[in-house]
Amino acid sequence: MIENHLLPLVLVSATLALVVPRVGIALSDWVTPLLALLMLAVSMTFDLSTLRQVLARPGVQALATGLVYGPMSLAGFALGWLTFGTAPFGLGFALVGALPTDVSSPLLVLIGRGNVALATVLNAVNTALAPVLVPALFLLYTGIELDVPVFALVGELVLTVIVPTVVGVTLRSWWPGRIEPMEPALSATAATAYLLLVAAVVGPSADDILAAPSLVAAAAGVALVLNGVGYLVGLAARPWLSEPADRTAMLFTTSKKEFSIAAVVVFSSGLPPEVALPAVVYAVVQMITSPVVAKALARRVDA
Repeated sequence: MIENHLLPLVLVSATLALVVPRVGIALSDWVTPLLALLMLAVSMTFDLSTLRQVLARPGVQALATGLVYGPMSLAGFALGWLTFGTAPFGLGFALVGALPTDVSSPLLVLIGRGNVALATVLNAVNTALAPVLVPALFLLYTGIELDVPVFALVGELVLTVIVPTVVGVTLRSWWPGRIEPMEPALSATAATAYLLLVAAVVGPSADDILAAPSLVAAAAGVALVLNGVGYLVGLAARPWLSEPADRTAMLFTTSKKEFSIAAVVVFSSGLPPEVALPAVVYAVVQMITSPVVAKALARRVDA
């Protein structure tokens, strides 16, 4: 039921956080546990043997990393510069383009009947490279050096991706007969965490969004175009991916961006707070479009 109504539930969650910001502000302290819960639930849907098959295909990982940090980063910078110039929002979209894959991408791959194990590995590796590649790309595009808290980002990666994935895969490998019947509940758990994350994204930025509606609307338009570019970049990888499930994994790997890193980097680098707002806007846009795309892919597989 949650999968079938994920889009309206996302809209309700975002609206609630916008109207009652304290709900999202309270949830913002729980972003790391919510991401970890999401990854744990998703990782319990595949076992160690499936993970080994994914790890034996480094070429797919190289392709994903190249697409995420190559054309997507360039698209973010170009769209931001063309629309906002060197203003904070222009810098913000340059940062959005350089960000790694969103941690929640395996959930959308699960809903879209894709290769969840592949999406999880692509996500983990791209996030691990973020402390090096994000500041390098941002410096290349803007000439501004970022002060990246490497240990904090690595710690976040371990807590939100590595540990939950290891635990989830281990449980699935040890007790497949017990875990498999729980898959609908696991999907519902991950989707519920996703909805709470929507509120956690919107709530803390509600005042800024309501204070400049026209500027935020323009940012939403740019974010929607960039998100569309992400889907097109994922589709461009089709010739190198023979399995539809792998194509679904690549689609959400290239189109989704990890918003939480932006706030950390902007704060630690002493940049204007407005630079982080495009990442929030993009997060909301991708949280709205992703369920639509995932359900369309699922219907095609189930047909």
